[in-house]
Amino acid sequence: MKLYNPTPVTSAVSFAGLIERIEILRSTLRWSSRLERPDIEKLLKQATTLRDEVMGLSHKERFVAAASAAGEAEVEEAVVEPVEMSARERRQALMERSFIFEGTFGDNPKLLEALEIAEKAAPTDLPVLIDGESGTGKELMAKVIHANGLRNDKPFISVNCGAIPDSLLESELFGHKKGAFTGAANDRRGKFESAHTGTIFLDEIGELPLTGQVKLLRVLEAHEIQRVGSDEVIAVDTRIVAATNKDLRRMSQEGTFREDLFYRLSVIHVTLPALRERRDEIPLLVAYFGDEAAGQLKRRPLKLTPRLRDFLLHYEYPGNIRELRNLMYRLSCLAGDTADFVHLPQDIRPRPAGLQAVAAAGGKATVTDLSTATSLSEAKRAASDEAERAFLERGLQEVGGTVAELARRFDMNRSHIQMLLKKHGIHSKDFRNNRQADGK
Repeated sequence: MKLYNPTPVTSAVSFAGLIERIEILRSTLRWSSRLERPDIEKLLKQATTLRDEVMGLSHKERFVAAASAAGEAEVEEAVVEPVEMSARERRQALMERSFIFEGTFGDNPKLLEALEIAEKAAPTDLPVLIDGESGTGKELMAKVIHANGLRNDKPFISVNCGAIPDSLLESELFGHKKGAFTGAANDRRGKFESAHTGTIFLDEIGELPLTGQVKLLRVLEAHEIQRVGSDEVIAVDTRIVAATNKDLRRMSQEGTFREDLFYRLSVIHVTLPALRERRDEIPLLVAYFGDEAAGQLKRRPLKLTPRLRDFLLHYEYPGNIRELRNLMYRLSCLAGDTADFVHLPQDIRPRPAGLQAVAAAGGKATVTDLSTATSLSEAKRAASDEAERAFLERGLQEVGGTVAELARRFDMNRSHIQMLLKKHGIHSKDFRNNRQADGK
């Protein structure tokens, strides 16, 4: 029994369309009433093999295969020089095509590229893998894909794979029957059933244990699930969008993530840029989140001192957009009319120049320059904090970074010393390293 009789290709192939047709064919074969089960399974296996072969082709190979079949003359007519568009024009073009941004904004080229990929992928049912650092907006991008797709009026179910205990993973994703295990008092639908006909967003997919990866792979292949404690097979029609801040390709090479699952999830691959790559958009984000926070907290729009604004524009934001948003909410909550350094978290608050000189001198100098303080109370607090910091650093230097010895010397509780070190962001191991370096 043959599934596919190759015929000469006379036009460029739409590989996305081809893959989608293969998936439709597989679904049709699975529920066919005219074929015996062995024949159906054989055809499904052939369809899966064909799909994998198509996806294994590189972008270059796909183009060459389609172009060479069409003939050199047709290729020359088909190749059109791309028109360079500015970032603003690219975003405007998305707007004119009625693209739904779901709150994503900015003209960063890498972000626009991700949005353009999302626009093309959204109307299909192909799996999408979104990667990027923590806080770059991966769930928001998943919602963008859902909102621009054909399932936008169906459920969007979000699952944090890293937050589900291994023992509850199968029940959480696929549901369970009453009495399947201790505590299963009623039948329960899983996330995949809840997302039937809609989209399921699998966040932190890199945290999924290998046993869960096997079960997810089965869902991708068969489009069916079984509740825990049940033999009934339930068909699910669900669009899968996954996200990770890890390198799944490297993990698959190391054996901690299944390679076959990686390739099935990353049919469409979207990478989101870190906020430090979008610095020109930070002023826009500061204003946007400032207004959003004021509205949520029912406060007047927040004013920023010039030095705080400069800090926000140049800070590295290891937590990316999520960290910036949280900072603006914090500032709006803690400040009155005007926010300044004192309203920042202690661990990222800049140290005044005069206080940095004190620390550099090992605490032996006196504080002579507090001109950056905006009030007497701030100056007193800053001086007190820095004196405390210098005291701890000098002590650690003298005892070689041994916290227990420092506690004995100062007649203080060790846990209290640890709390003070954490408060000031001081690491005792740094002083041990210094002692070892001095001894060499």
